[in-house]
Amino acid sequence: MTTVQEGRTTEELKALAERAGRELEDASALEILQWAVDTFGKGFCVTSSMEDAVVAHLASRVLKGVDVVFLDTGYHFPETIGTRDAVEAVMDVNVITLTPRQTVAEQDAEFGPKLHDRDPDLCCKLRKVRPLEEGLAGYRAWATGLRRDESPTRANTPVVGWDEKRQKVKISPIARWTQDDVDAYITEHGVLSNPLLMDGYASVGCAPCTRRVLEGEDARAGRWAGRAKTECGLHG
Repeated sequence: MTTVQEGRTTEELKALAERAGRELEDASALEILQWAVDTFGKGFCVTSSMEDAVVAHLASRVLKGVDVVFLDTGYHFPETIGTRDAVEAVMDVNVITLTPRQTVAEQDAEFGPKLHDRDPDLCCKLRKVRPLEEGLAGYRAWATGLRRDESPTRANTPVVGWDEKRQKVKISPIARWTQDDVDAYITEHGVLSNPLLMDGYASVGCAPCTRRVLEGEDARAGRWAGRAKTECGLHG
């Protein structure tokens, strides 16, 4: 397998990502992931919030034992942790759990309790953004489950793009999928998904900052409800 060499410059990687985004726009999710594995080999990983395991399942069909990175913020629903444990047990993937530098108790001691209510951006930075940056340090490219139909802020998500913040190639193989496509794939392949998706939650994040969505709301409306905040900082 020929993979991107460590000596490739940031400018070359960025150009590679932008070119692939154009060339693979109409490719299938499996073709996009095959390109990622062929290009980066073990320098590629999948990230998963354990809302479902669709991208992890797709990637495992291309690369058995693919690294699947999960952020354990300390605030997850029990169902989310259970989904992670089930994915690790039954799928041909290598689940890597990342944790913040501080436990919730240690963060409370330094910043006061319920930081997520007072400064959700800082809470996300400490418990999501920083751990992911550290956890992705050994990879050249990472895959996400972002979809264009999830919210207006994600409408222009490229299937392959450049992650300026982390200076890595960012792959969104199901960017063009709809929720119907996701549901069909889950049904066809028996893919694990978070039980909360059957209980009124359309997007699953940390328990204190996630609610069920109302009829007619977009999938991200249940995250940080009542605030202008729509993203945790991992994707913008």
